[in-house]
This record gives sequence, C-alpha cells and structure tokens, in this order.
Amino acid sequence: MSSKELGITVKKDQDLSEWYTQVVTKAQLADYSSAKGFMVLMPYGYSIWEKIREDFDKKIKAIGHKNAYFPLLIPERLLKTETEHFAGFTPEVFWVTHSGDTELAEKLAVRPTSETIIYESYSKWVKSWRDLPILINVWNSVVRAEITSTRPFLRTTEFLWQEGHTVHETEKEAEEEVMTILDIYTKLVEEKLAIPILVGKKTEREKFKGAVYTTTMEAMMPDGKALQMGTSHHLGQKFSVPFEIKYLGKDEKEHYGWTTSWGISWRLIGAAILSHGDDRGLVLPPRIAPTQVVIIPIFYKETDQKDISDEVRHLSNQLEQIGIRTLIDDRAQYTPGWKYHEWEMKGVPLRVEIGPKDIRAKQVTVVRRDTREKIAINRSDAKDRINGILSDVQNHLYERARKSLDGLTTTAADMKSFRKVLEEKGGFIKAFLSDESCEEKIKIETGATVRVVPMKTAKKGSCVYCGADNSNEVYFARSY
Repeated sequence: MSSKELGITVKKDQDLSEWYTQVVTKAQLADYSSAKGFMVLMPYGYSIWEKIREDFDKKIKAIGHKNAYFPLLIPERLLKTETEHFAGFTPEVFWVTHSGDTELAEKLAVRPTSETIIYESYSKWVKSWRDLPILINVWNSVVRAEITSTRPFLRTTEFLWQEGHTVHETEKEAEEEVMTILDIYTKLVEEKLAIPILVGKKTEREKFKGAVYTTTMEAMMPDGKALQMGTSHHLGQKFSVPFEIKYLGKDEKEHYGWTTSWGISWRLIGAAILSHGDDRGLVLPPRIAPTQVVIIPIFYKETDQKDISDEVRHLSNQLEQIGIRTLIDDRAQYTPGWKYHEWEMKGVPLRVEIGPKDIRAKQVTVVRRDTREKIAINRSDAKDRINGILSDVQNHLYERARKSLDGLTTTAADMKSFRKVLEEKGGFIKAFLSDESCEEKIKIETGATVRVVPMKTAKKGSCVYCGADNSNEVYFARSY
C-alpha cells in the first residue's frame, strides 16, 4: 500500500462519517464482519481496549471488587422476572429457539445485559449479612439488536464492555457504591482518555429500565452530538425482591439486599477517535496508547547502520525503564516516509527519528502527533524530555477537547432559541425543564433528549417549553 492509499481522503470537518470510517479501518482498529451489525476488533484496536481495561480493572480490584463470568444465554423466565427491565430490553433481544433441529421448551435470550442471570446466582449465595457486600465485575460482550444503524465502536449489535453487579446490606452503602464507580469512570475518561464530560443523573424517562435512578457521563463530539460514556445505576430493591436476594440481618430478621449495576464499553474508543483525531488519522492520548513512542532509525548508507542501531536500542531501553511503551520500527522493506504516514495514521503520540545528522549532533528528533511540531533534543536529556513531552501531549489533548466542549455548550431560554441552536450548531443546550410531559414533547419535536441532570445545582428557572416557574436545570442534546 502506498502512503497515499494509507492516508485519509476526506476532511474531518467536511464528512465526519466517512472520515471516521476511514480512520477505523486504515488505522487497523476494526474491520467489518459479514454478519450485519457486527465488527471484528483487530489487534491494534484490542490493544487500546486492553489499556482501558487494565486501568479500570486495577482501580476496582483495589477497593475489593473481583471478576467473574456468567452464562451468555438467559432463560426467558429470568428475563421476565423484573417486568420493567424486561419490557425495556424486549425489542433488542436475540432469542435462541432451537438446539439443532429440536425446538427448545423455553426460549433463551442472548444476553443484552446480565442482571437477571447474575441475580439468580446471588439469590443462592446471599444468606447472611456476613455474605455482604458482594462486589463482582464481569468482562464480557452483550448483544442488542442494532442492525439498521451501526457504526464501529459507537453502535454495534455486539459490543465488549464490563458490567459490575453488587449487593449491599444498606441503601446507603449501595448509593455510595454508585458514586464511587461514577468517580472512577470520570477519572478514567478525563485523565486517561483526555475527554471532558458532564456528570449527573438521567431523568426518569431516560434512566436504565429497572433502576431507581441512573447516573451518567456524557461527552460532546465535534459534530455537536452527545455520546453517553458510561452509567452507574442504583437499583434499590427492584431486583432483589423479585429474585429473592435476601439475608438474615444482625437483628435476626430477614432483609432484602440493595443492588447496583454499572458499565462502560468499547464506545470509549469511538469517543477518543472522534474527539482527538485529525485529517491524518488517529490521535491517541499517551495514557491509553499501546505504543507511546515509536523510534525510526534512518539509514542512508551501510556504514551508518551500527552506530544508529546502537543509539536506537539504547534510547529504547532507557524509555522502557521508566515505563514508556516504546517500539523500534526498523523494517527494511519500508521507507522512513512510509513509516511516518503509518504511525501518524495509528495515532502514536511521539515519533523519534535518529539518523546520521542526529548522531553527529548528539541529538534525537522528536515529532509530536498532536501538533506535528518537530523538536531537536540533546541526547543526554532525551529520556526526561520525552517523558515531559508525553505529559504535554496528554494535557494539550484534554484542553483542546475542553475548549471544544465549552464552545458547544449554549444556554436557551425558549424554544425559538433552542431550535436555532440545535439546527445551526448542535451541542449541549442548557435549559430549564418542568416535567416529563415537556421532555417528551421536546424529543418528538426536535429529536433532542435530556442527557444530564446536574446533581449539585440549586438553580431554578422557567421551563424552556411551557414557561413554568421553579423548573430544574438540565442539559439537552441530540445523541449517537
């Protein structure tokens, strides 16, 4: 493949959909499957997911959570046990009805989420207050009917995610769990993926079916559409009662447990692509980049090869010793220019070039992926300078995304200004909302939904739709 074929052929700000598709495929993150709505996660894309997974997994294990696995297929009777939950997922469920040519006596659902199959086990495991809390997380995939409108990472029929499911002795403990996980999620997205977000609750209309309430993280993409980044749900006793998750308390009386569930998915990768990518391809924040520094030796004649190779290996070893993920690209079958294009496409945060001139000048040449700035660094300072530049790249990507978020957040006092912003600019629209009736009418008329209800605001005002006083502040947007 030539460097021209490797490159992106459309501008991000002119055709975001095509740009996104090209980045996903040409950066070798994912490929399309012959099964409609499904995608193949390629090794490079999977390695990014692994970095996200490793970070989150480490944090939840540090506070007592453990990983487990539960079955893919869920008997229909279990899915029906919690009626609100079942009604919410029925349109999205794939059903297994036959084993070979034999029709099953009971349909099996391919899991759209695992509450029901997990809580059947919890009902057997929980007997006493001494058994609590149960803090279990699952890394798996779920399947939901998204055949008509799919986009890699953002909306696919099957997707990788984690789902945590916990049981607690008291409601207070369950609510603390919800907020603890939401805080871990927030730090993951903002500090690792460099994506600023709005954090709050969902409305009754938009909450997870079967939850008492849902907390959420919402990001804004460059096209003015919101993207839900993750949710943490307080389920109260809505599942513990029908599934009989109950225990003998310290008071020698029987009590139902209090449950939570929470999840993030590979949608985070899609958000990073959209938030940070440019017309040359992917741009990865260093903290989630599988390769943070790629070193490219440049040979013009055979006599240069040993000195340059020794210098490349020495620098690579130094960087690896301080925890920087480094790759030496010494493939002889490709030119340096071809390699530059490839690693720019793949979004590696820093490229280091070492050629004969660098050897003579006792320097290395560093190229930032985010700004494409080329920096000559003294060889003696290279390790520390490169480490510092990686921090600068991480911070710059966050600040750039924060500026974009601020520019795509607008206040609207009435429906005229609301519609104008939505059609001309998009983004988050901060407004006041009185009740679910107005919320429904706004969705029908504009396609915008309430993405976030701030948790810490005391502001009240006139409803953007009906003008009613004492209405609550919310953020609307159209979404993926």
